Amino acid sequence: MPIDFQLEAPLSARRIVVAMSGGVDSSVVAALAARTGAETIGVTLQLYDHGAATGRAGSCCAGQDIRDARAVADRLGIAHYVFDYESRFRESVIADFADEYMAGRTPIPCVKCNMGVKFTDLFALARDLGADCLATGHYVRRVMGPQGAELHRALDPARDQSYFLFATTAAQLDYLRFPLGGMPKPQVRALAQDLGLAVALKPDSQDICFVPDGDYAKIVRSVRPDADASGPILHVDGTPLGMHRGLIHYTVGQRKGLDIGGQPSPLYVIRLDPERRAVIVGPKAALAVASASLGDINWLGGDFTGPLTAKVRSMARPVPARLDGNRLVFDTPELGVAPGQAAVLYDGDRVLGGGWIDATQAAVLEGV
Repeated sequence: MPIDFQLEAPLSARRIVVAMSGGVDSSVVAALAARTGAETIGVTLQLYDHGAATGRAGSCCAGQDIRDARAVADRLGIAHYVFDYESRFRESVIADFADEYMAGRTPIPCVKCNMGVKFTDLFALARDLGADCLATGHYVRRVMGPQGAELHRALDPARDQSYFLFATTAAQLDYLRFPLGGMPKPQVRALAQDLGLAVALKPDSQDICFVPDGDYAKIVRSVRPDADASGPILHVDGTPLGMHRGLIHYTVGQRKGLDIGGQPSPLYVIRLDPERRAVIVGPKAALAVASASLGDINWLGGDFTGPLTAKVRSMARPVPARLDGNRLVFDTPELGVAPGQAAVLYDGDRVLGGGWIDATQAAVLEGV
């Protein structure tokens, strides 16, 4: 059974804090931690009122997740603490999510949450509890290389979450452990069943935690009431084609829902112009991007200088590219590269780092 804790002193004298969300993955991590013989403490952060987020009254799913985490901790005989971080999460993740959409960008709140509440505030909590490491249920691997801990993709490509953890710093990586990175999900569920954990068959979350119904616009409107302000839909050649119902309803690469019939060929969202409140559309060829300017680059690659691949969306395939300062240059023009998303850089399975896409440089003339 692969366990990535690597504690150097006798385990009975050490302490592990496990981030417990109430799901099957973190529950199995808590069980594996307890099996090492180290003192194990489960910590759950209450981040939001799920019932309020979905508009459903009377049931708080976040509360159910907390109850599930507590039940697992009781089953394992470990301590469990809950900390209220709802206001911090609202300010640093949900408000940022709304502001990014209002600025015509496509946000990734899961990365922002990992950068802040989870991998900064939770780190502080774990250290305050005297833990020697913080273990999570993320599907990535921590591999010791010649220059220290490295972040690698999970062995199961269908579960890999490395794209969402590109902003993990070297110091954080020294403290983190990811015991599930070498396991396929069916094995994790089988372990949960063998351990008699009630969450063994609990469904995986499929959406952003505070947008479980997929209605991003509703969340943005709740934070920024003017988010539905309309504006023009313009062809890349400047031709007005109609009016849109608010920038928050559109993302780069979108084809459906433009409501501009009668066009000779399909049109796609090429970019959003928040200053003019305009949605710029054009043919698929206009989506081609030669390079992207990156901001807030987090580099984990040490002195690596070789060829790399870049992933510009969570579900995209990594493509050959090179990093020239803060400019990511693609070997072949890439489609649908959206400001606000992340570009994550790899050397094979190793995560070299990444940055936020601030702007893109077109590979073809607009209107072609």
